[in-house]
Amino acid sequence: MASIFTRIIQGEIPCHQIDENDDFIAFLDITPVAVGHTLVIPKKEIDYFFDLDENLLRDINLFAKGVAQKIQRVVPCRRIGVAIIGLEVPHAHVHLVPLNTMRDINFSAERINMSQEDLAALAEKIRKA
Repeated sequence: MASIFTRIIQGEIPCHQIDENDDFIAFLDITPVAVGHTLVIPKKEIDYFFDLDENLLRDINLFAKGVAQKIQRVVPCRRIGVAIIGLEVPHAHVHLVPLNTMRDINFSAERINMSQEDLAALAEKIRKA
């Protein structure tokens, strides 16, 4: 069965897309740990991040770098943190999280509740950055 991320890639489930190329897509997390929390995923469904071949592993990091730069131009923060956890969805992905303190990347903390309208507006700003 296709992962929820594959279903997003195929257009079955909507997302607040930030960027896309032939191999990757980036979109806002709908239950973010911080405003601007973005997921970067390969379009090829591979469960474990370190099972990505060398080219995809290199390229996802380069793609994520460009996305992080866009986020940082829009979301006030000191840095964009990077996390690879891989337990919540069986599809390799990178979390990009705007940070001002170490507490801002706590995945065990309560998530931020943002409306679909606020997510859409934020995604638009980041896309244009």
